[in-house]
Amino acid sequence: MVAQIQEVEAIANNPAPPTFANTLVALEKSGQLYTRVAEVFDGVAQANTNPTLDKVNEIESPKRAAHQDTIFLNEKLFARVAAIHKQMNSLGLDAESRRLVDVYYKLFVHLGANLSAENKDKLKKLNEEESTLENSFRTKLLAATKEAAYTTTDKSALQGLTDAEVAAAAESAKGRKVDGYVLPMQNTTQQPVLVSLANRATRQAVFKNAWNRAERGGINDTRDTIARLAQLRAEKAKLLGYPNFAAWNLEDQMAKTPDAAIKFMDALVPASTANATAEGKDIQAVIDAQKGGFQLQPWDWEFYSEQVRKAKYDIDDAQMKPYFEIDNVLRNGVFYAANRMYGLTFKERKDIPVYAPDVRVFEVFEASGKPLALMYFDYYKRDNKGGGAWMSNFVDQSKLLGKLPVIYNVANLSKPAAGEPALISFTDVTTMFHEFGHALHGMFSNVQYPMLSGTSVPRDFVEFPSQFNEHWASNPAVFDHFAKHYKTGAAMPAELAAKLRKAEKFNQGYILTELLAAAELDMQWHTLPATAAVENPDTFENAALERKHIALATVPPRYRSSYFTHIWSEGYAAGYYAYLWSEMLDDNAYQWFEDHGGLTRANGERFRAMVLSKGYTQELGKMYAAWLGTEPNVGPMLKERGLAAEKAGK
Repeated sequence: MVAQIQEVEAIANNPAPPTFANTLVALEKSGQLYTRVAEVFDGVAQANTNPTLDKVNEIESPKRAAHQDTIFLNEKLFARVAAIHKQMNSLGLDAESRRLVDVYYKLFVHLGANLSAENKDKLKKLNEEESTLENSFRTKLLAATKEAAYTTTDKSALQGLTDAEVAAAAESAKGRKVDGYVLPMQNTTQQPVLVSLANRATRQAVFKNAWNRAERGGINDTRDTIARLAQLRAEKAKLLGYPNFAAWNLEDQMAKTPDAAIKFMDALVPASTANATAEGKDIQAVIDAQKGGFQLQPWDWEFYSEQVRKAKYDIDDAQMKPYFEIDNVLRNGVFYAANRMYGLTFKERKDIPVYAPDVRVFEVFEASGKPLALMYFDYYKRDNKGGGAWMSNFVDQSKLLGKLPVIYNVANLSKPAAGEPALISFTDVTTMFHEFGHALHGMFSNVQYPMLSGTSVPRDFVEFPSQFNEHWASNPAVFDHFAKHYKTGAAMPAELAAKLRKAEKFNQGYILTELLAAAELDMQWHTLPATAAVENPDTFENAALERKHIALATVPPRYRSSYFTHIWSEGYAAGYYAYLWSEMLDDNAYQWFEDHGGLTRANGERFRAMVLSKGYTQELGKMYAAWLGTEPNVGPMLKERGLAAEKAGK
């Protein structure tokens, strides 16, 4: 940080008149050591933390927030950037350089460069506190999630799990030095084991452990932390001249305004909840037919919906998992699709250091044999790993700096017991394709400036390439290449594969509703005005869901406020709607591929050239429309979800 600030001060105090080269290019070249260290630290601290890294994070988080403010609230530096921006049309810059000037200028203004000295000081304090609280939330939640694991010494409580899953639970207990069996929690509300657990009391206990993980009182309860985070974000927005945090944060997104994002989500609620309600009735009918004698509860949904799916489509996860062995999915699915579309090849490297034993590294090559990137894969769950799945960079691509990208994918898949195959669900397969879609966006970046590189795009566009890549998981040309039985190598029977494709639209009311509930909840938190009283998060959450007509007792939000990592510590504040917005984009994109010959090199290269390689060098709406040939609409999205357009208020 010290080295970068010295570089920045030299730029700001340069006695020569401001030019693109001595100001913007110089800024892009500054801080290379800090960026390299920060990207590696962030990657390891999130995926493989320990008490030392946690302490470093606690100490450095507010310092890093202050570091950013030192740069973007520097008056002399902003004056130089503003001067270049004002005369940009007369400088003879190429399109990408003009884009860099515009992005930098707007970023300075967005981050408070036009504030008075007094208000800059107030903003710095708010930013430091926000960073401290975000880190505190992350640390508390990791500990709370670990503590919330379901533990039992009664093997019969695990009835319904496979022998391999029971063995993995025993391994988890052994790793924690406790007797019996441990079922660790994943980051979402519903837990994968709820599909299989036949013991209703166990299901209820697992669900409640997940639901209340961060609301148990004590040092790892996150409610006070998030209440203050929401409040100070509203205060920050007011200081910057906006009615609420969402209005400030969405200014440079594709949606532009909270109203646009909310209108988009609200239009999906009626069809989503209607379908979820109908699905719930189907499940209740199964419970009643079995003389269950109880009303459907959230912890019953996954277990009985799987039975409904079996009845409707004659299919279940246990039938399919033997065809989805993780290494085969990676090599003959994820890599195969990338080879078919883009000509990429992958070579595993055993000579490159990794931060955990299970991490694998591959070198990625162009069709010509030219090196493109390095790619790390860290798929298995650990207690010291953040929840969920994600992609990021250890090194960003930049022609200016002469750097090729180094990228990683992280997930939280269950690690099998020693000697057992790593068999995963089709949902997990889709997650692998999703995160690799992000990786392609980062790998294909072919831009001059680090600021505009790879996935450095607004939240409501960044999920588009990843969600688009999910489609190839079920595309027959790819699916048939990797869906092979782990013992025999035999392809999945055509009848079973057809059932899987037919069942893809099953339970979509539930899936969309839990996602929408979380997205609406996020926006409700971040449209609070600065004058709003700090509310109890539980009270606020219940009222917010009722207000948006999405408070279904049997369909809880995918993330509850108290463990909604995306919005409190991962940069998705007022941005979780982006998954749905990007879904609209990706479904339009897949429809384009289907209309133009599907999985071909020509289509892949066009997509790469016009979208994936561009980073943030163009205005994204125009770039997307130029590639698609028209503006996107919700039609393909509703078709994919199996929801009628008219019910969604199109």
